[in-house]
Amino acid sequence: MSLTTIAVIGGTGPQGRGLAYRLARAGHSIVLGSRDASRASSAAVELVHELEIGSVESRRVAGHITGASNLDAAASAPVVLLAVPYDGHTELVSSLAGALAGKIVISCVNPLGFDKQGPFGLDVPAGSAAEEAASLAAGATVVGAFHHLSAPLLLDPDADLSHEDVLVCGDDREAKELVMGLAADVTGGRGVDAGRLRLARQLEPLTAVLISVNKRYKTRSGVSITGLTQASHERVPA
Repeated sequence: MSLTTIAVIGGTGPQGRGLAYRLARAGHSIVLGSRDASRASSAAVELVHELEIGSVESRRVAGHITGASNLDAAASAPVVLLAVPYDGHTELVSSLAGALAGKIVISCVNPLGFDKQGPFGLDVPAGSAAEEAASLAAGATVVGAFHHLSAPLLLDPDADLSHEDVLVCGDDREAKELVMGLAADVTGGRGVDAGRLRLARQLEPLTAVLISVNKRYKTRSGVSITGLTQASHERVPA
């Protein structure tokens, strides 16, 4: 797919850094966003260093990485990735709504809780974090994706993620196709059209199941969809 500039809001956290690293390694330009612009700039320098010590091919194609405040990052890119904790999500997206207008916004936010019995999905009034973002930033086109990728594996230059599928949900076909292309850039595998944005209500809490599996089996599990032929995978519904 064609290269673009992607703002990663929450780019100093593990998931944001991991996705930013993989996207930059594929050649996209990245603007890391944080509440603290200096912290984002420091994280950008660290990611550039990690790319520089990677393979020759990675160094050759790697995109530019910079840091900025969340607002400046969101304003600077046509594609914005929300990789933030759900706590404070409403306030953050509300504050960025103007900057997100007219843009594709990717939500990988997982509203999770933890108690003595382990992780569980939180009840979200809007149905899901992705739907909440779509309501708060009504001028943006919101797509849900990247919920189930392991942050440590994303940051591991030797980790092969090509066997994992990225489930993508949204109500705009072109936006989903773009995000599916980004998913392939991140993992080297597939982005899978999982349906309408409302299905983020099922995708987001599924992360709690994977965390539970990881704890029990001491692994880093992912999602892979069986039964998709190449022909059926290319038939993306409207």
